[in-house]
Amino acid sequence: MYKRQEFMANAREIKSRISSVQDTMKITNAMYMISSSKMKKAKKILSDTEPYFYNMQSAIARILRHIPDIQHPFFSVRHLIPTEERKIATIVVTGDKGMAGAYNHNITKMTEEFMANTPGHHKLYVLGVVGRQYFSKKDVDMDGSFRYTVQKPTMHRARMISEEVIRGFLEREVDEVHIIYTQMQNAVVMEPVNMQLLPLKKTSFSPIDIPAEVHQEEIEMFPSADGVLDIMIPNYLTGVIYGCLVEAYASENNARMTAMQSSTDSAKKMLQDLSIQYNRARQAAITQEITEVCAGARAQQKKS
Repeated sequence: MYKRQEFMANAREIKSRISSVQDTMKITNAMYMISSSKMKKAKKILSDTEPYFYNMQSAIARILRHIPDIQHPFFSVRHLIPTEERKIATIVVTGDKGMAGAYNHNITKMTEEFMANTPGHHKLYVLGVVGRQYFSKKDVDMDGSFRYTVQKPTMHRARMISEEVIRGFLEREVDEVHIIYTQMQNAVVMEPVNMQLLPLKKTSFSPIDIPAEVHQEEIEMFPSADGVLDIMIPNYLTGVIYGCLVEAYASENNARMTAMQSSTDSAKKMLQDLSIQYNRARQAAITQEITEVCAGARAQQKKS
């Protein structure tokens, strides 16, 4: 009698665990679908806006091709400043929440390694709640200007960020500007990337050397080449930052999709194991009950 009650209690406990796992699996499935939808939208936004900024990059390359020796503040490397005295600003793009695998960890780890291995004074512009909470507990110089959510990145936010870092660079508050974000190589591989925004490198705009005999178009710039670059480069940097924000947003949701899919698969395996345990416990309770009935029947036969 007591064994049968023990078996039934065990079966009820397993059934309760099965119900709990099923509820969790519903949540992970829903989060997977939401992240999938967000990632597709982000990739579409990125593909729609990329052509404009690629053309902007091409236009800057044309200017540099015609005037290769131009000296412009955005290309100023500032060789005279000693390495250990350089002021380095880094935009760090993390997520607003977790449950995305190693997405946030990889970014914070790369940032800390960059700060540890690069001499100079570092200043962080951290985007995303997770990153702000993490670095607020560390002994780092963190600017609090950009308390933006990283959900649904907009051109307006990218422009506000670019204006601030450009101002700091031109006023010599910082000597270098970097952005650390996650780049989605494909549906499976996502890599944290450290990209230098300022000073710009002329070689990055002229990856191909044009032979001397090839005719190059003649262009005129008004009011001057410097004036044209003064307008084009801030717009170009805004586009680069916007692209980084969108790609990081897509990578975060892709990472969350992977994490939720893994959780769902683990839940399914757990349900299979629990179902086997439940069936065994239920079968044991039935067997015990049959045994007790048979024993009672034999006892009645002996009495009669």
